[in-house]
Amino acid sequence: MSKARSLGFSPERLARIDGFLRDTYVGPGRMPCAQFLLLRGGEIAHQTVLGFQDVERQVPLAEDNVFRIYSMTKPLTSVAFMMLVEEGKAALDDPVSRYIPAWEGLGVFQAGSEGGWTTSAPARPMLIADLLRHTSGLTYGFQERTSLDAAYRRLRTDDIHRGLTLPELITALSDLPLEFSPGEAWNYSVSTDVLGYVIEQVAGRPFQDVLADRILRPLGMTETGFSVREDQRARFTACYQATATGGLKLVDDPTTSPFLGEPRLYSGGGGLVSTAGDYMRFCRMLLNGGELEGARILAPRTLALMTANHLPGGGDLTQMSRSLFSESTNAGVGFGLGFATVFDPVKALSASSVGEFYWGGMASTAFWVDSAQDLAAVFMTQLLPSSAYPVRRQLRSLTYAALIDPS
Repeated sequence: MSKARSLGFSPERLARIDGFLRDTYVGPGRMPCAQFLLLRGGEIAHQTVLGFQDVERQVPLAEDNVFRIYSMTKPLTSVAFMMLVEEGKAALDDPVSRYIPAWEGLGVFQAGSEGGWTTSAPARPMLIADLLRHTSGLTYGFQERTSLDAAYRRLRTDDIHRGLTLPELITALSDLPLEFSPGEAWNYSVSTDVLGYVIEQVAGRPFQDVLADRILRPLGMTETGFSVREDQRARFTACYQATATGGLKLVDDPTTSPFLGEPRLYSGGGGLVSTAGDYMRFCRMLLNGGELEGARILAPRTLALMTANHLPGGGDLTQMSRSLFSESTNAGVGFGLGFATVFDPVKALSASSVGEFYWGGMASTAFWVDSAQDLAAVFMTQLLPSSAYPVRRQLRSLTYAALIDPS
């Protein structure tokens, strides 16, 4: 009996994943590479490794390649903060101004532009919970939706290597209004970067050190960090942008990438690089209720709180979102404290489980954790933007179609 079959999968159906990724994306040159790692019952059920880590130099992808995971950094930052909550050092209903006093008077945008904002008072203060669930009223410059987004772009708030430092970002945002009153809507934003700054204030240490000491080292995530080490450079992938004709345009050469050096801003929202195997260790911890190989990161009840839907009124992202872009757009999907979470698979038109949680990154990377099926998956590639192709949804369909012995 194959390992896949003993874990409840059809090996023949799992093999469809490789063929689909090869024939639909990697072979035709729509995607440079694809690595898919599937775990069930604590064991690897399937792994796909296709394509090139560097198309121009024709370097094949390997199991241990290093990827920019961008917004897949957000769940790690959220977990780091919740560890402080567990220790009584902070609370979800703390006002953000407790840690950033200059934000106490932030108003809500009504009209105008830089140098002449018209604002109104928010209905309530911004809470730490708003940062975790993206209901803070903050935004991202790349949304390109409002004059506030334009102000974020001018400040280069999304450029972690050539833009502002973390303290400079906090200072710059103190001069800008909010998109909406906290808790009123959901908007993908720099909220998790701000959460990294709050972690620094609570812990009294640099955010990057807290993340390393509290999560990366205890979980044995030796390949994950805010820059590519010298010993990782030969395994660092190139990053591409999808073209209008279905091809690839190189946007970050791995031999000259800014990720080869330390960033100016240690971004809790999108700064990490990692490997599929390393990120799966983080997923295994989540799947195990907050513990991995004797390292207890979170209590099970804390993780249950994080993966519940925290959107006001129990709404989903299609009802609450004002974003033109996010890593999720599904009906039946809410948002917790650092993760999207499925609460209605029927509305989501997905074979996923109630309580499944997930997120992804700007270069089309993704992960999901399905505790009901004792299953976790990690997908790695390097293709901008993440909305170029529906590969994440397709991988879910292929995975659950291969699960012939569900829990």
